[in-house]
Amino acid sequence: MSEWIIGIITDFGYVGIVLLMLLEAMFPPIPSELIIPFAGYSAATGALNPILVVLAATLGSTLGAIPWFLAGWFFGLDRCKWLANRYGRWLTVSSKDIDTADHWFDRYGWTVVFFGRLLPIIRTLISVPAGLTGMKPHWFLLASLAGMTLWNIILVSAGYLLHEHYHVVEQYLDPLTYIVLVLGVLVYLWRVVTWKAPA
Repeated sequence: MSEWIIGIITDFGYVGIVLLMLLEAMFPPIPSELIIPFAGYSAATGALNPILVVLAATLGSTLGAIPWFLAGWFFGLDRCKWLANRYGRWLTVSSKDIDTADHWFDRYGWTVVFFGRLLPIIRTLISVPAGLTGMKPHWFLLASLAGMTLWNIILVSAGYLLHEHYHVVEQYLDPLTYIVLVLGVLVYLWRVVTWKAPA
């Protein structure tokens, strides 16, 4: 995959970065930890401008987050509650849990989206509950832009400073992806096993 990513950035520059980050935002298996550090390295060699790299990456990430947000928005809380009432054990949530999350998201949603953009896997999935809870689109976009911009600055800077060793970034961040995934699976299994139907 790394050769494919490098080829697209080398051949298409900023447009390639936008397209790759759009795909990364929609399909988590494509890691930004591979895309952006190489773009940062390219900026260090003078082939690209680091500021434009950050802007292109953030634009692609934002465009990729919008379909997930809209999916949640149009699916809606009512359908979500119906599914929770019908398949609560396997979804590990009840309609009451959804109401609680809705109120909580109304109060802290922009903060959750901002910090969610800094974590693997969650970075993509956070758009769905934001849409489900009816988060204001402008707050969603602003929080997403802020979080994505910070994340992209970190990765571009790492690739810029490490030069040809840009791939080291992935080696350090890749374990975090697996940690988040394993924790998510463990929490899900624990909730399934300890699930009690609401009275």
